[in-house]
Amino acid sequence: MKINLNEITKAIEEQEYLSDMETIKYADVSRSKSKLRVHAEKMVHEVALALKKGSLMQVQLVLEGKNPITFALETNIINLPLANYKKLINFFENEEEVPVKVYFETASEYVNASKFRIDLLLTGDELVADEDKATDLLTDAMSEKIKQIRENEKAAREAAKAEKAAKKETKAKSSKK
Repeated sequence: MKINLNEITKAIEEQEYLSDMETIKYADVSRSKSKLRVHAEKMVHEVALALKKGSLMQVQLVLEGKNPITFALETNIINLPLANYKKLINFFENEEEVPVKVYFETASEYVNASKFRIDLLLTGDELVADEDKATDLLTDAMSEKIKQIRENEKAAREAAKAEKAAKKETKAKSSKK
């Protein structure tokens, strides 16, 4: 599927794209790649159906918990969230036909400093041609992000604990004087 800047801008402004969101418990999938794959398969299939119909798509999977994670697949022409569509004019001419790509987004307190990450998953045509491959890629990507987020969260807790201990030690030294 190809689209030009005018078409994609109009579709986003007028919310003429398909959107879906599912919310599940973090604990239901956090340690099970096979359970994660079930959700990845559904997300990929929804995007494939939208692309086959010539529509843009945003599908989200929200993992609820103490520190929620939102995974999303979005179709776009560049690695920008649909919410930032006004920036597209900086990269494309109005009538330039551009292939639609599928981007994998992760939003979490602990994914990185910006709390947001976007990566190219596949082109729209590649996803439509091989949903199984796309599902495998998405499952691996989500599993890897969960692992990374867990590690970052643990490091943040340890840093906070060390900072608290250092403050306590500094306070103890200053009270001895």
